[in-house]
Amino acid sequence: MKIYFPQWQGSGTGTAIEPGAKTVLDYLNDDSFIPIPLSKISAGEYGKQQHSINNYEAIIEQLSRLKESIEEENPETLKIIGGDCGLEIVPVSYLNKKYPNLGVIWFDAHADINKPCDSTSCNFHGMPLRTLLGEGEPHMNPLLSSTIASSQIHYVGLRDIDEMEQIRINQGNIYAPKKLNITELIKILKDKGITNLYLHFDFDCLEPTDYDKTYYKVPDGLRIKEAEECIIRLQKQFKVVGSSVLESITTKAEELLPITKIINLLMK
Repeated sequence: MKIYFPQWQGSGTGTAIEPGAKTVLDYLNDDSFIPIPLSKISAGEYGKQQHSINNYEAIIEQLSRLKESIEEENPETLKIIGGDCGLEIVPVSYLNKKYPNLGVIWFDAHADINKPCDSTSCNFHGMPLRTLLGEGEPHMNPLLSSTIASSQIHYVGLRDIDEMEQIRINQGNIYAPKKLNITELIKILKDKGITNLYLHFDFDCLEPTDYDKTYYKVPDGLRIKEAEECIIRLQKQFKVVGSSVLESITTKAEELLPITKIINLLMK
């Protein structure tokens, strides 16, 4: 199942994420992507905060719609054009229930593992992994098909970590290397008995001098060639049952050129 879900409300006020997702969709020119409508509840500048989460009601409404659409289709695999990282709680928890030994590869500059009460921004796109662990806002738990364990999380490109996130990473012994070592990553996954993967790809994992059309720009990231090689090797060694491309904000097709191979690898 291929899904177009340009959620931006999880970023707080990052409305540029929605047209950025549309640019990726237009580039792929693939009619099999199913659009999931966003909520019409006020968000962003006019949004309300509940449970220490900005735009809470809008996020709940549209993520419920996403979950219903996936459950109705009951797909074997998922490919998602988004949108902000908060949307991941639905597809990852769905696939985790469906497949044993799922590994989650989190290509991202950010850890996205805050509790709402610990988040300085109160933006949900910094909370999906904590939610998936079953340690987030309890009112969001009905959106989860299952919860994951900290041993299933593997970061790639991580370099911007909040203090409380680092504590949770340390407590869970979560794989979070300072530099990418693909051979080491593959060995760790195999040693854990992981056979299925979900590849979350936030484009801010990349070095901004390679690609800077992202919602956040964090220096010292992955080079595009490194990311491409990592994806290719993971796809060869494991069954990739889900993947996403998230938080690119350009509206110019020509500006996607540096990342088109990554998009093709993950979405085709």
